[in-house]
Amino acid sequence: MSNRLKNETSPYLLQHKENPVDWYPWCDEAFERAQEEDKPIFLSIGYSTCHWCHVMAHESFEDEEIADILNRYFISIKVDKEERPDIDNVYMAVCQAFTGSGGWPTSIFMTSDQKPFFAGTYFPKSAYGGMIGLRELLIAIHKAWTDNRSALLKQSNEIINHIDSTDVTYGNADMQLTHFAAEIYEKLYDKNNGGFGRAPKFPAPHNLIFLLSYYERFKKENFLKMAEHTLTQMYRGGMFDHIGFGFCRYSTDKKFLVPHFEKMLYDNALMILAYCTAYDVTKKTLYLEIAEKTAEYIMREMTSPDGGFYSAQDADSEGEEGKYYLLTPDETIKVLGQKGGEAFNRHFDISAAGNFEGKNIPNLLKSDPCDRTFDTFLRQLDNYRKNRYSLHLDDKILTSWNGLMIAAMCKLYLVSKKEIYLNTAKNADDFIQKHLCENDTLFVSFRDEKRGVKGFLDDYAAYIFAQLSLYRATLDSKYSERAIRLCDKVTTEFGDNTGGFYLYGNDSEELILRPKETYDGAIPSGNSLMAYNFVRLSFITSDKKYAAAAERQLEFIAAFASRYPSGYSMFLTALLDYNDPPMKVTVVPDKETDRNIFPPDISPEAAIILLQKPTKEYPLKNGKTTYYVCRNHSCMPPVNDLNELK
Repeated sequence: MSNRLKNETSPYLLQHKENPVDWYPWCDEAFERAQEEDKPIFLSIGYSTCHWCHVMAHESFEDEEIADILNRYFISIKVDKEERPDIDNVYMAVCQAFTGSGGWPTSIFMTSDQKPFFAGTYFPKSAYGGMIGLRELLIAIHKAWTDNRSALLKQSNEIINHIDSTDVTYGNADMQLTHFAAEIYEKLYDKNNGGFGRAPKFPAPHNLIFLLSYYERFKKENFLKMAEHTLTQMYRGGMFDHIGFGFCRYSTDKKFLVPHFEKMLYDNALMILAYCTAYDVTKKTLYLEIAEKTAEYIMREMTSPDGGFYSAQDADSEGEEGKYYLLTPDETIKVLGQKGGEAFNRHFDISAAGNFEGKNIPNLLKSDPCDRTFDTFLRQLDNYRKNRYSLHLDDKILTSWNGLMIAAMCKLYLVSKKEIYLNTAKNADDFIQKHLCENDTLFVSFRDEKRGVKGFLDDYAAYIFAQLSLYRATLDSKYSERAIRLCDKVTTEFGDNTGGFYLYGNDSEELILRPKETYDGAIPSGNSLMAYNFVRLSFITSDKKYAAAAERQLEFIAAFASRYPSGYSMFLTALLDYNDPPMKVTVVPDKETDRNIFPPDISPEAAIILLQKPTKEYPLKNGKTTYYVCRNHSCMPPVNDLNELK
């Protein structure tokens, strides 16, 4: 038995293709049928590696009784949030307006013209622990739809007006916002365990990148300590997979011991960026090693044969969260032998009593994170785990997340000088150009030889970020030229004369709202990334319109960030760069064909411009390759060797 989802390519939708629920994908046919049959719509939004999405599916969507109610009284629609972030964004705002919070699965009840009148997240099949059951909720909504529809529609209009009532203003984009944010982080900092606030603790690596950048500007040791402590504890705990490498989604406890076990591409991309930044600032090899381990996991487990990066690995194995990752002492001894297994168990906190539900999450919270004694055992245990259980892989390839990972691989190349990372980034970029880009028009996703809908702001912003990173790593002008073209396209297709950028473009499907996302959640918002992109472009091009665009974009986000600036860390990093630019190096090669000139031993954050040939403004010195260096708002005399400036 299968439903209408059987012809989709989304792994999430395909997980529900055999549900007894008569699911539709998001399509005109579903809305037309709802209107013809005068039925409300039940919209369920999630993603393939979402644990609570699995729980609700097993409890309710695979249940004949629930399916019968849905099929009789509702038109049911399934949406993969990763393929349709526009739909997810609109209805997540609705969910937050109704409940005060959000999450996945997102459950929306709405009219045939897409206007929501009730929302929530996970509902158990039957009432449990103070939560209303889905069965009771469906019956109640059907009754209200039949007997008191006017009240539902009134509530729908009130919610939409509430969400759509934000007036656009401009703020003061000065350094005071960065100081205010730093003070908030200082108050939230967990001095004992690292991280910020209480459990659950999300990595939010862009917060740590901001703190490291803030330290670089103002040399306040406390902020370096906060970032380093958090980065070290996240690695030492169970959130990092010490056997197979890579970071899990977040920590459910304050000590970073117990993770939510799913692994997402975007988390690992941002983690690589954060650890590379920490290495660049401190030169402590541990941070570079962690970044390289994370990249090894991505290249081994999350990279397609054609070079694109897959989206995620599931938290569940055989229906049980974390089962793949948990070990017992006997298992490690069986694989490593008595002596090696016992030593491994002591080092990684694996005991008979267990540290999680009677089993063990390998961790280094009680051990030296720099000890490499047991590295030779890791491959054996990794192979053992793979043969024991399997993990579901969400193998769709997303433009936005790939953009972040391309940028991460470029930065890792710059700090490690290892070509494998640059080649990995280039291969992923080639994949996007082949499968997800057509005449500078981007598309959201690719799977099973099919690409998804036209790209959203996040796709363009992250891919421009990748192009600027590739340019910084290679000095190949094709990347900077592509970044410029895409920035201009974003301005035309997504821009608003009153400020900022809409989530979806002028030629995308029109929804009930057209949001502008500015808050930096698990991933930096498209608007924040565009601020960063404009700032970086202003450093490497002589066109002053990008400096003007950067200023406008920073002032637009500042109006929102002024309320709680620590929620806008990517914007804050862009603001630091704009007000206190990094070192800028203009390279003039001694012959037009020379493209192997790369300034050695300077920060990957430095802005580098490689000229095609000498100019009147930038002549050669002594007939040799010449470097023009500016920093701290002043420029040095031209030199033939950067070491002359040390």
